[in-house]
Amino acid sequence: LIEKPLTINTKECLKIKKLAKNYPSIIWTAMEYRYMPPVNKFIKKIHNKTIGNLKMLTIREHRFPFLKKVKNWNRFSKNTGGTFVEKCCHFFDLMRLIIKSEPESVYASGNQDVNHIDEIYGNRRPDIIDNGFVIVNFKNGVRGLLDLCMFAENSDMQEELVAVGDKGKIETSVPSSQSGKTSSYIRIGMRKGKKTKRELIKVDKKILQAGHHHGSTYYQHLAFLNAIKKKLKPEVSLKDGMISVAIGEAAEKSIKEKRIIKIEELIKKIN
Repeated sequence: LIEKPLTINTKECLKIKKLAKNYPSIIWTAMEYRYMPPVNKFIKKIHNKTIGNLKMLTIREHRFPFLKKVKNWNRFSKNTGGTFVEKCCHFFDLMRLIIKSEPESVYASGNQDVNHIDEIYGNRRPDIIDNGFVIVNFKNGVRGLLDLCMFAENSDMQEELVAVGDKGKIETSVPSSQSGKTSSYIRIGMRKGKKTKRELIKVDKKILQAGHHHGSTYYQHLAFLNAIKKKLKPEVSLKDGMISVAIGEAAEKSIKEKRIIKIEELIKKIN
């Protein structure tokens, strides 16, 4: 079980891929956001064509700044690959899982505007982005948008997801740890007849206490153990981990170079 991100750039991902070629057991990339109860149900309803054919997907995360870590290693992009690699690979993995297509190009706009700007380590200042927008174009024509802000810690919901299809719209959210909430909802609004449906998603308090990320850590470990015991393929593969890093790296590169980045610039062949 390899914690996300798989590595800090695609070159290192390809090295791991070579090392893992003859590995006799399961290798699983830890992408627990897939297992958040409201997000998991959101994904299933989209795949069941509840809103018809998916056209647009938006993921918003408005949260607190990066936490303090050992020697604050996470303040520098050279250690993490940058915010859109280290933090946001989760969301790019979700986009690809939900959209069921491979990313084609990435365009991003972002900056370090508020967080850590007054901190100094030796003679170095932190250089990690704390807010931005990332647009990912997929080969099947669907577009994904990430809206990130890491100086919005007083938010009621930390993550909000909205998908729009040709027949309707579905949305859900994940409570922030500060809110103290243990439940969320899924709302579906259909174009025809203007019908709406709202479904409450509750999570057991014991499960919330057993792991972070709204119980998803617990559910991911259950799935991981099940795959080991039954000798199943990983639900989140090395390829999944690699492409999520590639999208994040493309976003960082897009901001620096102020241009659209083709994924093939980073990975020539994704297989």
